[in-house]
Amino acid sequence: MFIIIKGLKHKNQRAWQRMLSGRKLDILSPSPIDIEIEDIALGLSRVSRWNGQTTGNHSYSVAQHSILVEKIFTQNNSKSQIKWRLAALLHDGPEYVIGDLITPFKYALNNSYRLVENNLMQAINLRFGLPAIIPKTIESNIKKADKAAAWFEAIHVAGYKEKEALQILKKPNLKLNIKIKPLSPKRTIEDFLKRFNELIKK
Repeated sequence: MFIIIKGLKHKNQRAWQRMLSGRKLDILSPSPIDIEIEDIALGLSRVSRWNGQTTGNHSYSVAQHSILVEKIFTQNNSKSQIKWRLAALLHDGPEYVIGDLITPFKYALNNSYRLVENNLMQAINLRFGLPAIIPKTIESNIKKADKAAAWFEAIHVAGYKEKEALQILKKPNLKLNIKIKPLSPKRTIEDFLKRFNELIKK
């Protein structure tokens, strides 16, 4: 027997994952009430960017990347509402469940990956008071910050020379003095939750 959930088919079997918070998150039909920020922070702090191919004593995590993206987004959109800064911080939230696939691999997969990712993103957005679907202009600005962060990561921790990075990324025009040093998961969790709480309370 197959069950169709938002465009996905799966056998009638377990599709949830137990989080350390005790929540059981259905990966194919996620509910906002089963999402906790501590689970997101923990998961993202242990998911490596660049498939782990980075310098340093620790892997460069998606959580650390998310903090950088929010920083760049805020600088480029200084008059933006606080909720959109939160959206920038959470933009890779689904990866606490499904991991970070490198871009070439994403292209190699069929559309089911995007469906799972989008369902999770919408549930995360709703859980923290954001609209399920972020407005296109905001999403575009977050994507620009995401690509800018990728440039700095490529140069600082992923071993790219500038000429090589220019083949796949556009060099951002930013006034930020960005230096990247991969941090421990513990430190990254603390930094991620600190920034989350600052944004939630504003």
